[in-house]
Amino acid sequence: MSDQHRASDDAPIAYSKTAKPDGALVEEAVTIARPASELYQFWRDQTKLAEVMENVVSITPEGADRFRWTVKAPGDKEVSWVAAITNDIPDRELTWQSEDGGDIDNSGRIRFEEAGARGTVVRATIAYDPPAGFVGQIVAKLFQREPRIQARRDLHRFKQLMETGEITTSARTQRQRENRNEDQTATRQLEESRA
Repeated sequence: MSDQHRASDDAPIAYSKTAKPDGALVEEAVTIARPASELYQFWRDQTKLAEVMENVVSITPEGADRFRWTVKAPGDKEVSWVAAITNDIPDRELTWQSEDGGDIDNSGRIRFEEAGARGTVVRATIAYDPPAGFVGQIVAKLFQREPRIQARRDLHRFKQLMETGEITTSARTQRQRENRNEDQTATRQLEESRA
């Protein structure tokens, strides 16, 4: 995004009056049985989000309120960008905007809305320009790497972690296997020999 564009409209893409019409807009929400302040504190430490977000390879600080995100993409590739927090209302809302030079131009907002005895509604709104436009968006969907799919999954994983202290899965994730240095060939052979 050019400096000239930012000067005329400095709102995140999701709320911009001059956003490109070919960009994608995603909004997902989940109700979590926890107070907004607790959920906000977890989300505010951006590096913790890599625990929850399945396709996030890493999130590293790049300075005050700036973080480098590296995310899995289709075809065993990775994309990266630096996101700057542009608005921070403690216990209520965080907004961000990717900086120039990243692989994917994106912005968004995460809101924490009190829901009485039910806890807190966590609402994520993400705007992004898919690489290769509409075709790239379709390819990302096929590989389960499209932001709408991931936002829904990641919010439910966040809910599990915050309500139970763990994220349940029916099988080991790729990251868990890599961390344990498991040889998938040996595991597969063992499973086949039991059948």
